[in-house]
This record gives sequence, C-alpha cells and structure tokens, in this order.
Amino acid sequence: MVTETSPSPKLAPTVGSRNRWFAYASPAVFYPLAGKLIPWFFALAALLTCVGLYIGFFIAPTDFQQGDSYRIIFLHVPAAWMSMVIYLAMAFWAVIGLVFNTRLSSMMASALAPTGTMFTFLALWTGSLWGKPTWGTWWVWDARLTSYLILLFLYIGFISLQAALDDARRADKAGAVLALVGVVNIPIIYFSVQWWNTLHQGSSISFTAAPTMVATMLWGMLIMALAFWAYSIAAALTRVRCIILEREKRSDWVRELVEKQS
Repeated sequence: MVTETSPSPKLAPTVGSRNRWFAYASPAVFYPLAGKLIPWFFALAALLTCVGLYIGFFIAPTDFQQGDSYRIIFLHVPAAWMSMVIYLAMAFWAVIGLVFNTRLSSMMASALAPTGTMFTFLALWTGSLWGKPTWGTWWVWDARLTSYLILLFLYIGFISLQAALDDARRADKAGAVLALVGVVNIPIIYFSVQWWNTLHQGSSISFTAAPTMVATMLWGMLIMALAFWAYSIAAALTRVRCIILEREKRSDWVRELVEKQS
C-alpha cells in the first residue's frame, strides 16, 4: 500500500507566491495533501453521523401523521441532497477538465461519480421504504421519482462510458459531455413537485420560507447532510489518489514514491 510522502521540492508550492494555490492542480502536489485530509474528513463524518442519527432516532418527536416511519428522512433527504450536489460538482470538474485540459479536474470528476451513484441509490431505496407505509406503494412513475431514476442512470452511464474507453483523455472528454448534458435533469428533479402534480410531497425546507418542521427534526437532517458532505469529500479524495497513481504510474514522482515505500 502506498502512503503519502512529500513530492519533490521543485513540485511543492512556494509560500507567498501569487499562484501558490494553482500548484495544487498538479497531481504530484495534490496527492500528499489529499492523504493528510482524508482521515480528518472520515473522522468528522463518523462523528456527525452519530450525532445526527441520535437526534433523528432518539430526540426528534414522533410525527403526528406518519408516526415513527418518517424517521427514514434523516437518511433519505440528506442522501437526495448529496446526490444532486455531487452530480453538479462532478459536472463542474469534468467541464473544467474539458475546457482547460487539467488532468486533476477530470480525475476529480471520475472520483466523485461512484459516491454520487451510491447516494442516488440510497435516496431511491429509502424513498421506497418510506413510501410503502406512507402512501401505500413502493414506486410510482411520477415526475420526482422518474427524474431521480434518470439521475441514477446518468451516474451509471458516466462511469460506464469512462470504463469503456481505453484512452483516458477520450474517456474524460466523453464523460464531460454526458455530465454537462445531464445537468438539465437537476432543476427538473428539484422543481418537479411544483411543476407537476406528483405523489411525492413538497419540500419542508425552503430558501424563501420558514421551515415547516420541528427544530430538532431540522437539526437532525442538517447534521446528517454535513456528515454526508464530509464522507463524500473523504471518499472522493481516497478515490482520486488511486486514480492519480494509476494514471501517473509512468511519471518520475510516482516511481520515486513507490521505491521509497518498497
């Protein structure tokens, strides 16, 4: 297993330089930084998950209409949020890599896709578990659920398209185009309950109105959302380090890194 070590001095960012942050666009410089951040984000994710689940399952009151079955929202809603946020982040990095030809940007897009896929599946699965006792059905082909299923297919398509092409550059470009086209699905998901008559209930949290839920419920969901954020960052950084080593395996700094660890 390869662990992080500092890259060659000539690759390290110079403190005080105007462009010091741009130095982290180099995989050789970003690799050790990611290794230092990963345990902190995993620890933060674990702590926030414990706090959020405790609030959601033991402190938040029972809903007067849905009983305790509603408590699945402490997984369902944050997962749904993260699946959309990660897709936007994935599309952003993919397009940055396409436009500016930056290797690390394309690697970040590839690293985010599996985590986004997981959260999309989790949102669909927990939504079905919640829907059965609440609305009497596991699934309906309404606008919200159908557009979310399309999001899952977009993630799977992105991963499959990149895996199908042997040339990394071609795979990054093809994935960026698909990701950019799929961005149109995000506002459809978000506004579907307002644009169409759907079985799915409207949002309990709005940027333009006060929340319609008890404060402890809101805090539980927000803390779980932060936990999923921390996990997503840690997972993406872990995965991007593997991608960096795979794509940069012929570079001098990777050979030097491997030799030091062998």
